[in-house]
Amino acid sequence: MIKRDVIVIGAGAAGLFCAAQAGARGRSVEVLDHAKKVGRKILMSGGGRCNFTNMYAGPENFLSQNPHFCKSALSRYTQWDFIGLVAEYGIAYHEKTLGQLFCDDSAKEIVDLLLNECNKADVTITTRCDILGVEKTESGYSLTASNGEYECESLVIATGGLSMPKLGATPFGYKIAQQFGLNVLPTRAALVPFTLHDKDKDTLAELSGIAVDVYASCNNTTFKEAMLFTHRGLSGPAMLQISSYWEAGDSLSINMLPNDDATAVLQTARTETPDALLATCLNKVFPKRMVQSLIEYHSWRNVPVKQLTHGECDAIADTLENWQIKPNGTEGYRTAEVTIGGVDTNDLSSKTMMAKNVEGLYFIGEVVDVTGWLGGFNFQWAWSSGWAAGQVV
Repeated sequence: MIKRDVIVIGAGAAGLFCAAQAGARGRSVEVLDHAKKVGRKILMSGGGRCNFTNMYAGPENFLSQNPHFCKSALSRYTQWDFIGLVAEYGIAYHEKTLGQLFCDDSAKEIVDLLLNECNKADVTITTRCDILGVEKTESGYSLTASNGEYECESLVIATGGLSMPKLGATPFGYKIAQQFGLNVLPTRAALVPFTLHDKDKDTLAELSGIAVDVYASCNNTTFKEAMLFTHRGLSGPAMLQISSYWEAGDSLSINMLPNDDATAVLQTARTETPDALLATCLNKVFPKRMVQSLIEYHSWRNVPVKQLTHGECDAIADTLENWQIKPNGTEGYRTAEVTIGGVDTNDLSSKTMMAKNVEGLYFIGEVVDVTGWLGGFNFQWAWSSGWAAGQVV
């Protein structure tokens, strides 16, 4: 029987950070994980460079059924606190865009930072360890694992969501929550590319690899970033962002001319180059390969612009600024960066992350119903929620 003050299940960003915080307070801590190595999602994030936080992280960048829940943790351990830790380790980083901070070199530097913090705090990390059962005891919890029996006072669930099953994602955290009577909200894939219905996909697949800046809108939320056409559908930052707000059956509204007025573009063409074909005019604002497909897809007349009626011009302008497309679905958990939904925040303390009705049981990171935007926000939630629990476990 191995006895610890704290056991953390899950050796990802939140779990390792929480363990280091608890160990630094003098608690005996062990992290258990079923994978062969720790921090696999960290290592592949940000194209292998780990978008470890965002300079502008705030509660407004997170989705949750209780939007106020994340405020306490985010305000007590901020992006600047983690940036300071990164600087302490001499890790070179840069801002890519919109406050997103990436390692100059490799995501491995963030994993090494976490492992070093755990090492300093005498945290034990055990991999290839499957948890077979968890029971409440008078003094805390008993765990049956593939490598033996454990006892602890405080149990932290940091097992993440369902996204990227190839990296070992499982519903374990949700099952533990339900076992102890916590509500688990419905989950779905988020920060994920869209797939299209066949009729749209067949035409638009020809545009695979083309990216354009857009405004993408759905359910009263809009993002201005790049949209990428793929052979399966629509991707790129704008699509990943809006996917968190999209639900099955919704249409997307896409403005493909976020920096121009489509009506003015056509009006100028009619005045200055009336004999130019519609395609020639649109080539000035879109990649040539894209223009031909758009004309075919929308059945526009590719004639000299002076021959287009005012009604046709209005319809073209409206489509360019308010293209309505209904996705077939998303690529699902296979490629999703995060999972929306999870352990109901109403059942947790926003200050400590402990279950309100189950002494000594904590949930942190992605397993909780707090989901960040694309751009380092989900890592910041891992650091902030892990820190909050680490102060009290």
